Amino acid sequence: MKTAIYQQQSIDLEHLAREQYQKIYLAGKNGELNCPVCHKKVRLYLGINVATPHFFHTHLLEQHCPDPSPLLVTTDDSEKYIERNGFKIPKGRTITENPISAEPFRAAKHIEFTVPFNQSNGGTPLTRPPYLQQLAENGVVLDEYQTAAVLDTEGSLLVLAGAGSGKTRVLTARTAYMLEVKQIDPRTIMLVTFTSKAAAEMKNRLQSYPQMRRAKVNQIVTGTFHSIFYRILMFHDAANWSSNNLLKKEWQRDKILKDAGKELDLSDKEFAYDLALQQISLWKNSLLMPSEINPASEWEETAVFLYKRYEEYKHREGFFDFDDMLIGCYQLLSSTPTLLEQYQNRFHYFLIDEFQDINKVQYELIKLLSGKHKNVCAVGDDDQAIYSFRGSDPSYLLEFEKDFPYAKLVTLEQNYRSSHEIVAAANQMIAANKVRRSKKMKAQCTSGTLPLLFFPYDEEEEATMIVTDIQERISKGANPSDFAILYRTNAGSRAVFERLASSNLPFKMDQDSESFYDRYIVRSTLSFLKVSLNEDDPHAISEILPFLFLKQTVLKEVKAQSILKDCSFLEALSHLKTTHAFQEKKLKKVVTVIRGLKQLPPHTAIEKIEKDIGFLDFLKKRGNEANKLEKGSDDLKDLNVAAKSFPTIEALLAHAEHMSAMNKEIKNLSKHFTDAVSLSTIHRAKGLEYQTVYLIGAVDGSLPHDFSLEAHRSGDFSALEEERRLFYVAMTRAEEQLFISVPQSRRGKKANRSRFLAPLNKKMKTDS
Repeated sequence: MKTAIYQQQSIDLEHLAREQYQKIYLAGKNGELNCPVCHKKVRLYLGINVATPHFFHTHLLEQHCPDPSPLLVTTDDSEKYIERNGFKIPKGRTITENPISAEPFRAAKHIEFTVPFNQSNGGTPLTRPPYLQQLAENGVVLDEYQTAAVLDTEGSLLVLAGAGSGKTRVLTARTAYMLEVKQIDPRTIMLVTFTSKAAAEMKNRLQSYPQMRRAKVNQIVTGTFHSIFYRILMFHDAANWSSNNLLKKEWQRDKILKDAGKELDLSDKEFAYDLALQQISLWKNSLLMPSEINPASEWEETAVFLYKRYEEYKHREGFFDFDDMLIGCYQLLSSTPTLLEQYQNRFHYFLIDEFQDINKVQYELIKLLSGKHKNVCAVGDDDQAIYSFRGSDPSYLLEFEKDFPYAKLVTLEQNYRSSHEIVAAANQMIAANKVRRSKKMKAQCTSGTLPLLFFPYDEEEEATMIVTDIQERISKGANPSDFAILYRTNAGSRAVFERLASSNLPFKMDQDSESFYDRYIVRSTLSFLKVSLNEDDPHAISEILPFLFLKQTVLKEVKAQSILKDCSFLEALSHLKTTHAFQEKKLKKVVTVIRGLKQLPPHTAIEKIEKDIGFLDFLKKRGNEANKLEKGSDDLKDLNVAAKSFPTIEALLAHAEHMSAMNKEIKNLSKHFTDAVSLSTIHRAKGLEYQTVYLIGAVDGSLPHDFSLEAHRSGDFSALEEERRLFYVAMTRAEEQLFISVPQSRRGKKANRSRFLAPLNKKMKTDS
């Protein structure tokens, strides 16, 4: 059925503008749509697998009323006209506006790229050494290439372990073989992982292998880089490296920076100290001291100054942070040749997991310790190197033979996780990267289902279609834990979080992901709206002061002027005396602007805040625009998209408060969920797997992210290649089904499908 009655008017999906679909969907959900024939309640279906949207009866799903004829078609033109003195007048449009053309609904389609499936047994070796045969009889079966990686224990070895190729099995089987067959002293083996969880998993697996005794496994030096090298520091210099002196909490490091910032008269609401801490950590992991940095911007100059003061304070007070654990150990070993020799004699074998994620200080430590025996087994996949923002550098894997010239290479190309259709598509997509080691993964099974592209109108409709699809699949027997929804940045999860929160589906999310409405820029923008409704809201007034380039100390004067002039806090701003006449004039104008906001629809009010109050100038000064991934101006655009769903400012503010509370509640509940839909950034999903994956926002500007496109235009291709690797990681999380969302608009503007999809829309009839 293509027609329904909404607000006593008949609407026809064939003529309804695409941007109105989500509004009509919500109207149906709220019981505001009726069948034009039987007048019962109907809703709009917006899903992925059914070809086109349609209305359906809520009381009896199988009821189908014919569309009435002739049909009076009307559409909602409220956004095209404004009412003045009882007349509808067309809205003016500035020449800078970028209107979105209303395109017809596009049905989902499978990717074009296909290759025939040729089943491979992974090259199972004809004969296995007795111990590996024992492992096989206990369920630890190794293919030909995995076996080669396990048996070649002497000298340096690079194991290129593609997605789903069983690298953990290889590392644990290799360690077991070294202990049981080669009779290598476990105390001479160092097994390094990137998370304590991975280290615990490897030890547990080892202990389950035949003849493997717990006492022997516990003698292996196992752990993360930080845990292992901190133990070395503690052993040799416990007084200076006591855990009592560790700056464990971010607020502790934050306070040191803020105290240093007072020298530059920086307010914590005017400068992004959290971004500065991230940048300082990146410099430290790259072994760059303050004197060695050439700032590329005014913001970086400030960050370098804070870095210098931060290090001086720690040295003076005897404190250290997590990054210092590695730097301190590197300096200790580099400056004490006898101690270095002692450890080189102690450790003969190094097994390093996730080698593509190693940073400079970690790499230099391994080079130092392995300098004598050179028995380094590095396991990783350059196609999954996605952590450059924290100092990781895939060039150490790509150029492994430079420092280990006699290294051997084993490539694990059998994918034991995903279907052939997903693996072939991922291969085709990642092959466009120029800086990589050549490999082509091969799947062990086929699902017969190609990855599916679907085309929502915008972020709101995207979320609706995904939740509808998950609900349908669960009603047919799927479990919530079968599904993951992956996105580029946390801000990209807003709409899907809101749709899940209003559904009956259990879902979980990253514990450190804040609510979209708690993000600093979003929260501050909403404070302008709050002040427009309540001119005496002290907290909201405090939140907006930095955006008016006023210090927090001004709040006392605002309150004083309010009493003296017998006026609201807002009006008191116009009575402030500053050292600049132009600022006083601007404050008077701002008061008028803020007062006028309450008369406007939320999205119009937010646009006015951005244009008339100078948001972008503030963001540049604060440093948010220096953050490549999470720009404050992007948050403002996302908020504007969200605001379009609400008729009044009051409704938007109530929704924001509710979603903020829901975020806290869901994170608390997530700890207890065992069967729930997963919401995650792609970075956090690395190493995990799900039967069905929805990858959202596959458009240029989102994935690949804007910052990589800017770098590409300047001739730097590395960021774009990392974004493609990120896309590859997302694709290879899926075991059976992969859905890729290509919204027609993003942040209120027409979007172009991700350039990474181009290779997937080329037909291929023969295996390559």
